[in-house]
Amino acid sequence: MKVLLLKDVKNLGNKNEIVDVSDGYARNYLLPKGFATEAGSGKIKHIKDMKKVEKKKKENQRKTSEDLLEKLQSHTYEIKANAGENGKLFGAITSKDLTKRIKEVAGIDFDKKWFNEKINIKELGKHIIRVKLPQNVKGEIKINVIPIK
Repeated sequence: MKVLLLKDVKNLGNKNEIVDVSDGYARNYLLPKGFATEAGSGKIKHIKDMKKVEKKKKENQRKTSEDLLEKLQSHTYEIKANAGENGKLFGAITSKDLTKRIKEVAGIDFDKKWFNEKINIKELGKHIIRVKLPQNVKGEIKINVIPIK
């Protein structure tokens, strides 16, 4: 029997998948517990259409993320900070400081969750920061920490 899964079922499939199971398993477990519903031809077509729309949406989001990464990488973000004689900062540059600077320079509303690691820069100089944008688009941006004169 073909059933449409309404929830993720371990060792069977994920939500909105159509799977083929034995009649007894469907009637005695999946249907009464609300894990699945019978998959008629209308539901199968509806799910296929939804998957096409979802795939198109993900492709558009990936393209947007790639364009955003390209725009991010076209700049080197300079941040001024107070530092001692040896180049150590008084404090640290954090993700909040960096997102603010990206907004000022590139005009991008950068989400701090997109940083691949915790940002805690404590020295002057150039730094490479890894980012991971939506749809698993990865890249690096350049930061230059300069002293306040």
